[in-house]
Amino acid sequence: MCSSLITEPAEGGIMRLPFKSEGYNFWTWRGHKIHYVEQGQGFPVVLIHGFGASAFHWRYNIPELAKNYKVYAIDLLGFGWSDKAIIDYDAMVWRDQVVDFLKEIVKGPAVLVGNSLGGFTALVTAVGLPEQVVGVALLNSAGQFGDGNVKANESEETLVEKFILKPLKESFQRIVLGVLFWQAKQPARIESVLKNIYVNTSNVDDYLVDSITRPTADPNAREVYYRLMTRFMLNQTTYTLDSVLSKLSCPLLLLWGDLDPWVGPAKAERIKEFYPNTSVVNLQAGHCPHDEVPELVNRALADWLSTLTPETSLTDTVKSA
Repeated sequence: MCSSLITEPAEGGIMRLPFKSEGYNFWTWRGHKIHYVEQGQGFPVVLIHGFGASAFHWRYNIPELAKNYKVYAIDLLGFGWSDKAIIDYDAMVWRDQVVDFLKEIVKGPAVLVGNSLGGFTALVTAVGLPEQVVGVALLNSAGQFGDGNVKANESEETLVEKFILKPLKESFQRIVLGVLFWQAKQPARIESVLKNIYVNTSNVDDYLVDSITRPTADPNAREVYYRLMTRFMLNQTTYTLDSVLSKLSCPLLLLWGDLDPWVGPAKAERIKEFYPNTSVVNLQAGHCPHDEVPELVNRALADWLSTLTPETSLTDTVKSA
């Protein structure tokens, strides 16, 4: 496992993680190949990407954070260079993956940093492994607050629904989502979506588009897309932000792109209101501030990380790991 600094200069003088088509490091989890990047020395910081992205989305953050910390960036199962497993996906699958990653690879206390889907994954991981997660940073996190007025539909399926209507619905979904997947994996389409969620689009470049396009060539990618869209994206109310935050016990940092067309600043305000042990940094950026304004995110992260634990404790923890 390589922990030395591997960087290359990018425009504007900032350092960047080199793109490697073969990936960096791999770990076997439940029989599946999991990709991750590991760089630097010091207290562990684990970066978790959002929906459709990969470890390469942290290209501008890994080199800077690795100057003072041991940085890991993991590809969630079904995304990036990790296996496209044919399973039923939900938030608990990725929670279990990251929990085991912390136990088997990191092997000690760590801070979790997540964007979008990776943010919610970081939260449920912190709740599932409180003795090892000492802080969580969210960048425009996924997850919804519960609606107390919505009641689960507990009526049983009729025979007609189970054997006729449901199969027809699934067949129709497969056709529609198959077309959508073909469209979604086109480089021009990916670039268009990125430019809608980045306010400053200068970092929407070939590196970023390629890092999202390449994993879609996997033979199982279409089936994984179908399962994600039908069995995860449409059932996100199963696990709510309030139910997770009510069990959280570590400091929380919100690095929020206030100009995000998907997740606005009101959500950050509500999280802060619900969980007072929260620091908020508002940024003039879109859904992926870590890649759009990496210098600001890196600085804010470094400032917050330095407040979590005294330097002596950090050093002792690393030596004992």
